[in-house]
Amino acid sequence: MNIRSLLPALMLGFSADLSAQSTLLLTVHADRGEHTISRHIYGHFAEHLGRGIYGGIWVGEDSSIPHIDGVRKDIVEALKQIKIPNLRWPGGCSADEYHWMDGIGPREQPPKMINTHWGGVTEDNSFGTHEFLNLCEWLETEPYICSNVGSGTVEEMSKWVEYITFEGESPMANLRRQNGRQEPWKVKYWGVGNENWGCGGNMTAEYYAGEYRRYNTYARNYGENRLFRIVGGPNVDDYHWMEVMMKNIPTGQKNGVSLHYYTYPGDTWGKWGSAIDFDETDYYRTIARTFYMEELVSKHSAIMDRYDPQKRVKLIVDEWGAWYDPHPGSVIGFLEQQNTMRDAIVAAVNLNIFNNHCDRVHMANIAQLVNVLQALFLTNEEKMIRTPTYHVFDMYQVHHDAVLLPVTMPVKMLADDRGMTFPQVSASASKNAEGKIHLSLVNTDLSETIALTCSLEGTSGFTGEMGQIILAKNIQDYNSFDQPNQVVMYEFTDFQMEDGLLTVNLPAASIVTIALK
Repeated sequence: MNIRSLLPALMLGFSADLSAQSTLLLTVHADRGEHTISRHIYGHFAEHLGRGIYGGIWVGEDSSIPHIDGVRKDIVEALKQIKIPNLRWPGGCSADEYHWMDGIGPREQPPKMINTHWGGVTEDNSFGTHEFLNLCEWLETEPYICSNVGSGTVEEMSKWVEYITFEGESPMANLRRQNGRQEPWKVKYWGVGNENWGCGGNMTAEYYAGEYRRYNTYARNYGENRLFRIVGGPNVDDYHWMEVMMKNIPTGQKNGVSLHYYTYPGDTWGKWGSAIDFDETDYYRTIARTFYMEELVSKHSAIMDRYDPQKRVKLIVDEWGAWYDPHPGSVIGFLEQQNTMRDAIVAAVNLNIFNNHCDRVHMANIAQLVNVLQALFLTNEEKMIRTPTYHVFDMYQVHHDAVLLPVTMPVKMLADDRGMTFPQVSASASKNAEGKIHLSLVNTDLSETIALTCSLEGTSGFTGEMGQIILAKNIQDYNSFDQPNQVVMYEFTDFQMEDGLLTVNLPAASIVTIALK
C-alpha cells in the first residue's frame, strides 16, 4: 500500500474545520543567514531506564530477534535513515549510580546492579561501554557519555576517559585491549554529572561548581581526542544555577552547560496527564508549556551572554520532551507512554526553537530513544514501530548543519484555559550547502487552516521543489503494533511559488516542510 496515497482521504477528516481559516504573511530573510544549525540539535538519549536499553535497544547475542551483536537491527537501520548525530548514555539519573567497570570484560563476569532510580529492577550489565561505543560506530554517530559524579569518584571518571581514548601503553588502555578493542575510540562529548541539583547528588549550585572543577581537572585529552566538557546545568528556570555555573567555572574549563525541561499538561509535577486520553483543553495546555522552552532558552542564553559574549560556551538541552502518566498496566518506574500527533507537534515546535537559537544551542537530546517517555520507537518482542515523533526527526533532518535563515511574521496568539499564550504558528528556515532553502511550519491550532504567504528577501529565482506533511485525522491518533502507520509523513502539494511569493495552505494541527531551489 502506498501510504502517501492516503493523504486526500485523511484531509477529509478536517473538512468541517477548513471553513475556519486565517491568513499569515511570513518573510524568510534569505540574505541574512549568519549561524549554522548544528546537526547535534537533533540528538538522542538512551538511559538505563525501564525497557529503554534492555528489551529496547539490546536483545543480546542469543536472541531470535534480528540483531547486530545483540543490538536490534531494525532500530539501527531506522536510526541510520534519520542520520542520528549523537547519542547520550548511560543516563540521566542512572548515570550517577553507574560504575563503568561493572560493564566491561567477559559477558559472564560483570556483576549485576539494582536500578534504584527506575523500578528497582536488577540489570546484568551486559550492555556496557563496548556495546554502546560499537553501536555509535555502526550508526556513524557521536557518543555523548554522562559520567558519574553523584556516587562516583574523580579517579573512576579519569580512568574511564583513559580506557576509552588513550592509544599508548597504560593500565586502562591495556585493559581495553584485553577486552577485545585494540584501537581507542574517539569520544568528544563528555558530561560531568547529571541533574546534580537532584538525583545526581542534591547539591547546591556552589558546591557542584567546585566539584565540577575538581572532576574536570582529571578528565584528560589523549592523543587527538579533545573533550567537549559539559557542565551539569539548571533544572527548568533555575536561573541562579546558571549564574553560578557561568560565574564560578572559568570559560576555558567548560564547553557547554546543560538544561533540562519536560512538557506536560497536568497542573503539578507527578500529575502529568494521559498520553492518549486527552481533550482540547489538555492539548492546548501541552502546547502552551512546550512554547515555554522559548523563554527558558532566551533567559538562560542572556545569562550566558553576560559572561561569554563570544558564545564559546554552548547551551546543551540534553533532556527535553513530553512526559505523561505511565501507560496503564506498565511498570510505573519504567515511564512507558504512547506517542500521538500531539507529540509530533511538541517535537517540531521544540526543534524550531532550537534552530532559531542555534547561535547558542549546540546540542539537544530528546528523552528518550526507545520505549521511554517521548520515544522514537516502541518495541514488543520482535515487533517495532516508529512513533509520530520519529517522523518529525525524519522530516527535519534537512536542517542538519544548514545555515539558519531568520523568519519574521506577525503571528496570531492562542491561549490555554490558564491564560498561557503561545503562537498559532511555529517556523524555522535554513539554507543547505547545495543552496536549497527549507521552510518548516507548525500549525498548532486545532480548528483553523492557515493561508500563508511567504516572501523570500534578498534572493530570487527560487521555485518550489517538494513538500512533506505530518497530519492525522485526530490529534489523539498514534501508531500501534496493529496500526503502525496512523501518523506518518506524506508528500505535500498544497503550495505554489509564483512571482517570488510562496503560498501555502497549512492544515490545522499539521507539520509541513517545503523545499525551494
